[in-house]
Amino acid sequence: MTVKRYYEKPYETDFTATVLSCEPCGKHYRVTLSETMFYPEGGGQSCDSGILDGTQVLDVQEQAGVIYHTTAQPLEVGALVCGSIDWAPRFDRMQQHTGEHIFSGIAHALYGLENVGFHMGADAMTVDLSRVIGEKELCRIEEEANRAIWSNIPVQCDYPSAEELEFLAYRSKKEIDGAIRIVKIPGFDTCACCGTHVAATGEIGLIKICGYEKFHDGLRITLVCGKRAFEFVRDAAEQNHQVSVATSAKLMQTGDAVRKLVEENNLIKQRLTQLEKQAFSATAAQYAGSGDALLFVDGLTPDSLCSLADAVLNVTTGVVAVFNGNDGVGYRYAVGQRGGDVSTLVKRLNDAYEGRGGGKPAFAQGSVRAQRADPEQFFAK
Repeated sequence: MTVKRYYEKPYETDFTATVLSCEPCGKHYRVTLSETMFYPEGGGQSCDSGILDGTQVLDVQEQAGVIYHTTAQPLEVGALVCGSIDWAPRFDRMQQHTGEHIFSGIAHALYGLENVGFHMGADAMTVDLSRVIGEKELCRIEEEANRAIWSNIPVQCDYPSAEELEFLAYRSKKEIDGAIRIVKIPGFDTCACCGTHVAATGEIGLIKICGYEKFHDGLRITLVCGKRAFEFVRDAAEQNHQVSVATSAKLMQTGDAVRKLVEENNLIKQRLTQLEKQAFSATAAQYAGSGDALLFVDGLTPDSLCSLADAVLNVTTGVVAVFNGNDGVGYRYAVGQRGGDVSTLVKRLNDAYEGRGGGKPAFAQGSVRAQRADPEQFFAK
């Protein structure tokens, strides 16, 4: 049985151990040791990375109480080897995991919410809460979580006896067989957990909610702690600074400035739509009563292209083809016939000029790699 040194000394990175076994595993090797500092993946937390006697440790998993280290090169059975874990990712996960405990414990204490899912990703972690709460409640949980950090409370990790567990109220997402490791943050959380944690809450530095969304019957919260939280706040502040400069607004007034720009932009869009409608009607009038119509325009959005084609279709009886673009960048098209079927025609157009697109039988849109003379010749046939 491998001795789990990552529980006893989570702040140490180097250790020595005896190789108990080494077996081929695909292109790599699966190694067991007499003791290890490498935390295996589990409880929503990724495994540690590092080296064993100069060979890279690619993965660490625990199966039936045995910890397997996947290595790039084989290690000699019976040899004494030196191991070293990568400290930066280990400490990052300690910050994230303890921060999650604080957040989940407070959510449970204040609103009776259960943590029904937890995942620690490369950039952020997600916590799934058992039911939906509002933004005001989330802000309160976040503030209380940071108060726990500022209090710099020692984090206690131990294995209570069966008798002690009977009288201990603690959170647990599943039934656990055997010895139960309890992680306690006095005043904020008591939870069964197999992960690594900081020694005191002050080492987390900061907890920040990045976002949330409805998930099944509850909420999925995206959280960052420690260095990740610092980087998130720093990057968000830089983005806000850029908005401040672009809008000539004070840093704490950028929201109002952007809302004003959006309102002005919507009014401009409405006016542009009205002007386009008038221009399209005037263009369509030139084709009133005609059969087929072929038009070339530039500077239209895909929606405007369709609107122009529709306007011409209303006053014609044949096939209408509108092309938007130029010879340098190619052309988007809208092709239709009121009450007709242009699907075969559009397929031939796409086949002839490396086109892509389609739609309903009476109306289709897409794009072609062509010069203006190409569709002119195509529709002249």
